[in-house]
Amino acid sequence: MRVTIVVLGDLGNSPRMQYHALALATTLAEVDLVGYAGSPLPDRIAAHPHIRIHRLRAPGRLGPHAPRALFVAHAAWRIAVLWVRSWWLLIAAPRPDVVLVQNPPAIPTLLVALAAARLRAARVIVDWHNYSYAMLALRLGAGHLVVRAARRCERFAGRLADGHLCVSRAMQSELASQWGIDAVVCYDRPAQALEPTTAAARRDLFARLHGMLDGDADLYRPDAADRPGLVVSPTSWTADEDFAVLLEALERWEQMTPPSDDGGHRLPSLLVLITGQGPLRAAFDAAIRRRAFRRTAVHTLWVAPDDYPLLLGAADLGLCLHRSASGVDLPMKVADMFGAGLPVCALDYGPCLGEQVRHGENGLLFADASQLAAQLCELFRGFPEHTPLLDRLRRNVVRPPRPLWSDEWTANALPLFTRGV
Repeated sequence: MRVTIVVLGDLGNSPRMQYHALALATTLAEVDLVGYAGSPLPDRIAAHPHIRIHRLRAPGRLGPHAPRALFVAHAAWRIAVLWVRSWWLLIAAPRPDVVLVQNPPAIPTLLVALAAARLRAARVIVDWHNYSYAMLALRLGAGHLVVRAARRCERFAGRLADGHLCVSRAMQSELASQWGIDAVVCYDRPAQALEPTTAAARRDLFARLHGMLDGDADLYRPDAADRPGLVVSPTSWTADEDFAVLLEALERWEQMTPPSDDGGHRLPSLLVLITGQGPLRAAFDAAIRRRAFRRTAVHTLWVAPDDYPLLLGAADLGLCLHRSASGVDLPMKVADMFGAGLPVCALDYGPCLGEQVRHGENGLLFADASQLAAQLCELFRGFPEHTPLLDRLRRNVVRPPRPLWSDEWTANALPLFTRGV
């Protein structure tokens, strides 16, 4: 069979859809992967003999502080441009049996995919990561006329699809009760079993990252007793990531007890690496330059796909600052960090997060900057020799079984694609 996967986002920064493509190409299908050019794709995707890449040029974006009226007008222009470009690609590509659509964005992606699929007698499966209208509400407000119209359009188009996947049980329940959509939960899982990065591999990794860290790479010596704690936070730099919480927490951390050799009460320095690309990165970089931390070095960077799991495996703590727009999505970055055996401190945005992070077992949940600062203190006091809480969380994360994407996909997603075949 042939499957077209539609991602109106950066293909290189869409790991879940990459995993779908790889699973389909490995098991039963020729795959056409449609999305924006941008970040490089891993070789296992780009060079796969059963995956063809079709890249779209993304329309320009406005800055985050553009007036609402200009934002709405620009969004309408983007929708028109994307409609034409994506329609042309979907019609020009070989006829698919199934079109798999990432949502959001629903407009125009879902509408174009439905029209093209019906014209070519193909089934449509929607993979619900979140809701488009909820993301739009972050910019315009929940009561805005455009947001209300977007919700109605998303619900209408979604109900026309032939099958549905979603990322959480909370989303599954909401889709069923409020939208009349029967979705199958397919949790985010790491693509492969990852392990803590060895000392030698860490040295090689930081040698490659040296130029991105303005000399702070020299601080990180894997075996040194006085090395800083390494905290990693993957992000896509979108409006549902709350980095203001991190900045305030680090300021509070700086004011806590200074380093001491007194009976294991030492607090280390921290090296905080925030990976990824996206529209809000430049504003965060500017905010960091306005601060003068003494015991904390903060860097934003993009790491190559092959270095990303090594960085997660080298870290001492993962940090998730995702503040869900809908309250029912789950951040894939946490699945990646758990896959690398990395405990996580996650911003608590509601009960849905408990499907992924169990407070005190595989990570810690925090509500605000003060609580995050206190958790950093508790986790890193006595680092690296004596960190009982951090060690216990890590043991629980690496404890088997550790489910992989292939297991989750085969059990829950594969039946949707083979239905009727």
